[in-house]
Amino acid sequence: MEHAFRGPNYTVGIEEELMIVDRESYALVNAIEELLVDAPSDDVKPELMESVLEVATKPCPDLPTAREQLVQLRRQVLAHAAGQDLTIGAAGTHPFAMWEDQRIVARDRYRDLVNALRFVARQELIFGMHVHVGLDDPDKAIHVADGMRVHMPVLLALSANSPFWRADATGLLSTRTPIFRAFPRVGIPPAYRTWDHYAESIEFMVSSGVMADYTYLWYDIRPHPRLGTVEVRVCDQQTRVEHTLALAALIQAMVRELAEHFTEGVALSDYPYAMLDENKWLAARHGLDGELVDLPSEERISTRQLARRLVDRLRPHAQDLGAEGELEGVVDLLQRGNGATRQLEIFETNGDLGEVMAEIVAATAP
Repeated sequence: MEHAFRGPNYTVGIEEELMIVDRESYALVNAIEELLVDAPSDDVKPELMESVLEVATKPCPDLPTAREQLVQLRRQVLAHAAGQDLTIGAAGTHPFAMWEDQRIVARDRYRDLVNALRFVARQELIFGMHVHVGLDDPDKAIHVADGMRVHMPVLLALSANSPFWRADATGLLSTRTPIFRAFPRVGIPPAYRTWDHYAESIEFMVSSGVMADYTYLWYDIRPHPRLGTVEVRVCDQQTRVEHTLALAALIQAMVRELAEHFTEGVALSDYPYAMLDENKWLAARHGLDGELVDLPSEERISTRQLARRLVDRLRPHAQDLGAEGELEGVVDLLQRGNGATRQLEIFETNGDLGEVMAEIVAATAP
């Protein structure tokens, strides 16, 4: 299986899925084709539904460079939307939109996806952020992806930003998580152990006709051989750009720690898949305000405590990578709450989901 795991190590690329909304009502608008006119071909892309757009940075040598690109991309699409009497919002779900009102983008990939998955694809009105980190060796990439499985619940708890769905407070902090779980080949991935095992697994699934290629594995974390990156996909889309960058900094530091362990020959701990999956459910349900199972000790501890401990351990890596400033956004999430908590606080004031969306739109602007 061909791959581009040739380095340099720890480059960063960030993808954000954003809402296209009306400037007055804040309702979703099926307008991606209008916004793609005159848009840079590689930086602004369609997604499954016409009310969604994706922005993507180039591979960046460090987080400060990614910050410049991401801020510019948000400003660019906001300005372009304003010219169409539209605006842009960023969160894991739109608080009151209905999936039945959304049109599917007229592209073969998305038509094929709806044909294959039917209702499951049509109701996938959710928004995520993806972070790519470059690596220089395929076996190292598999080691890092396997090792990061244990961190997916903490990343989800920090990023939870979807407490509303179809004009209802769901009681979950990340409603996006169970919605996306209806897709096949999602969630915590299997541990592949080696590049050869991964390549054999992909070849089997492709040759059997289950999927066209490895990009139809929508796991929380996956190797991306064509790009030479490890891609983290577990996070809800962040409203504030500084929180997107903070999570990217944390992810980049996680990758560096595990890559160094690979070079040093440090073996990964083997935790039960059921507990990894259970921790992810707890993170989706409670966000930062609940508990997770600390797998080495097998005891439940505060999610905030676990996240703080992780940040403290990874801070030296962020410093070495030049991302300590961006990492401070994680401290803000721990102190002031994640996006879901902030949305719920706004809603509890007047019970007005329009007010929630107005705040989301205001905070989306860099």
